Amino acid sequence: MKSRGVRRIVMSACFAALSLAVFVIEAQLPPLFIPGAKLGLANIFSLFALLLYGPVEAVAIVLVRTLLGSLITGTVGSLVYSLTAGVIAIAVASLLAYTALKRVSVIAVSVACAVLHNIVQNLVFVLISSSPQMLVYMPYLALIGAASGALVGAAVYLLVKHLPYKTLIGV
Repeated sequence: MKSRGVRRIVMSACFAALSLAVFVIEAQLPPLFIPGAKLGLANIFSLFALLLYGPVEAVAIVLVRTLLGSLITGTVGSLVYSLTAGVIAIAVASLLAYTALKRVSVIAVSVACAVLHNIVQNLVFVLISSSPQMLVYMPYLALIGAASGALVGAAVYLLVKHLPYKTLIGV
């Protein structure tokens, strides 16, 4: 029984490290169409951990990635936007995963959360900077979120489908 708990912690740490690495690499790439827009591929690991282990591990991965990622990439100024949006998005992903996943796909959950993440991040920016003109980006952020969420969701779907479950959870 103890080995399952240890395996869960180790796997969560591995997912956090992979998520952080992808986040740092993606931060070096040019934005998608509008300033700050990214694919969000690091979310693959938090969504996968959510499905595999639960919301506590997923939130921990989001927190580690966001905090360390902002320190490593030098984007500490945007930490409040990313952290708020990341925590809200993973909370909604948890709610959807445990209530609606039997009726909708992991791709739909990912799309919903990616769109929500982008909208929350923009709203927090607008509130803090007192620049309502930034709301004009909402439709574009929603479209980018839908596309990136579909990509992340498809990757997680493939991971769930093809990785040996017993190896990951330690059964």
